[in-house]
Amino acid sequence: MDLGAFSVSLAVKDLHASREFYEKLGFSAVGGNADEGWLMLRNGTTTLGLFQGMFEKNILTFNPGWTAEGEDVDGDFTDVRALQARLVEQGVTLIETTSTDGEGPAHFTLIDPDGNPILVDQHR
Repeated sequence: MDLGAFSVSLAVKDLHASREFYEKLGFSAVGGNADEGWLMLRNGTTTLGLFQGMFEKNILTFNPGWTAEGEDVDGDFTDVRALQARLVEQGVTLIETTSTDGEGPAHFTLIDPDGNPILVDQHR
């Protein structure tokens, strides 16, 4: 099951301080909007999302259809709706689901056994 690009979305208390900290570790801003309280940072193929005031916990994020660099994959990819269907067939409980009809952007969420939220978020 190919879930696409992986990133960690961090719920930060101070976006500016977090950005400065991760820049010292070699990360650079590659997207987002600090005025809206969020930034995407990258170091090689490692991506971090910094989100201030948007959610309570850190989230593991997968983006079907994207490469690790946040670009569209060439060719086919597994649509978020197909991923959702496979997980449901395997008995995985989903917290939030998307309509099984349609195509394009959509997402679903689940929680791992240790309480970590997982977001599968397709942008294309």
